Amino acid sequence: MKISGQEPAPPPPGGVLWTVAGDVRALLMLPAALTLQVARPAVGAGVDQHSVFRTDPWGRGERSLRSVQLWVYGGEAGAEEGRRLRQLHRTIQGTDALGRPYHALDPAHYSWVHATGFPCYQHALRYLFRPLTEAQERRLYAEWLQVGRILGINDRDMPQTVEEFWPYFRKMLADEVEATVVVRELIATDSPVPAPDRGPLPVRLVLRALWPLLLPPLARFRAFLTVGYLPPDAREALGLEWSEAQERRLRRFSRVVRTLVPLLPERLRYLPLAREARARHRNEVAGGNRERSQ
Repeated sequence: MKISGQEPAPPPPGGVLWTVAGDVRALLMLPAALTLQVARPAVGAGVDQHSVFRTDPWGRGERSLRSVQLWVYGGEAGAEEGRRLRQLHRTIQGTDALGRPYHALDPAHYSWVHATGFPCYQHALRYLFRPLTEAQERRLYAEWLQVGRILGINDRDMPQTVEEFWPYFRKMLADEVEATVVVRELIATDSPVPAPDRGPLPVRLVLRALWPLLLPPLARFRAFLTVGYLPPDAREALGLEWSEAQERRLRRFSRVVRTLVPLLPERLRYLPLAREARARHRNEVAGGNRERSQ
């Protein structure tokens, strides 16, 4: 995948992000990262005042997931998606709960939204894949910085090494984050959520009919995974309770997922954009091998 001109390059095939971001297990990690993003008051206020996550949660989730996939697997489309997101956020501004002005593209806020993904990935991978080695953690962070450049984040606005990141993260947890209105909604088990409006019509009709029965256990499960896959120090900073019994349940669930997902065929294990990128890369490698053998 070539990037023309001076566009930032996407994470490379074979890297940590290429391996995990398109795996279906990544879907279990995203709620924790999204929750940590909105724990910064300015970000939480922006989502509270400008997002459609309450009225169109399924559409917003689908668009957010596609965006993340494009950054990693989209090539030139990833750079275009980065430009689209910056344009989208230009008009998002207001005041937070304490009356402080914010703008979505303020470098401190914009970089925090991106930065939260790294500690959430690093933590959840221990449960759903395997713990990262020191070299893999460094590689993941370097790839995270690459994605940040696609999003238009300047290097000066992000810690440039893992050693610099963790003090920054701990300071943010100590001084900035809080259980904002949106954080509380994302982990609530009684928030109203409309029935899914995506997929085949017969499935949507069945879900709509059963939704009053399905929503309560699904909401509890979502909250359980969201809090469970948050890094423990982030959980503590937000005042979220987590018991030893819950930790044991999370480890049992994660062990089942970690065992079963690798057994799935590729069409079920990987999300669509990841599947397409993996197939394209295999074809490119095979074509290059044929040329060298001639």
